[in-house]
Amino acid sequence: MKRLRCVLAYDGTDFSGFQVQPDQVTVQGEIEAALNRVTGEDIQVFGSGRTDAGVHARGQVIHFDTSSNIPMDKWRFVLNNQLPDPIVIRTVEEVDASFHARFDVQVKEYRYCIDNNPVADVFRHRYADHVRFPLDVDAMQQAAHYLVGEHDFTSFCSAKTYVEDKVRTVYGVTVEKSGDEVWVTCRGNGFLYNMVRIIVGTLVEVGQGKRNPAELREILAACDREKAGKTAPAKGLTMWEVVY
Repeated sequence: MKRLRCVLAYDGTDFSGFQVQPDQVTVQGEIEAALNRVTGEDIQVFGSGRTDAGVHARGQVIHFDTSSNIPMDKWRFVLNNQLPDPIVIRTVEEVDASFHARFDVQVKEYRYCIDNNPVADVFRHRYADHVRFPLDVDAMQQAAHYLVGEHDFTSFCSAKTYVEDKVRTVYGVTVEKSGDEVWVTCRGNGFLYNMVRIIVGTLVEVGQGKRNPAELREILAACDREKAGKTAPAKGLTMWEVVY
């Protein structure tokens, strides 16, 4: 028995999230089905985190155990040959049996893309949220600074979150303009349900002049979801990188 770690990318548009769900098409479900076809084993996949329906990944990490004798240099080809086009295995390597894709994570990075063009780009609509009026990126960055550090992020997580400990450490939040795109990058030791999307939705309201940057400090302190902005659409969010 050996443990393999894979880095994968996927277009989450047509999936009901990463995690297996009854009667739903999910990323984990597709990978486990592919593994069963190539090994004949019932293999459970463990991911670094669960992405919601419509959320994408560039650097999702998984691990699984297998007794298969498939050569290491063939794994990527064999799996990609069995997976649907929206899922791609980027790398495969054997790791120590103690490695865990979820529990060993040190840093996660998510990036959110905003199409800030007056007219939506039809070729980006699967991967970016369209905001047609110009955003004040400098104001958004000022607001983002208040989120850095260890905080109780109750105000920035879905009311559906049943996790008791809502304290997380955010290492950095940057807002950058590139052409007619605005990118929000969040790095931290972990994120609550919908946390990044609510952060983005709130920062967009700052960029639109509906809030002033200093309000972010008050929103954090309130520990009240109603004080923060809307949840940004899933399609603009990508799990970019996971660091161990």
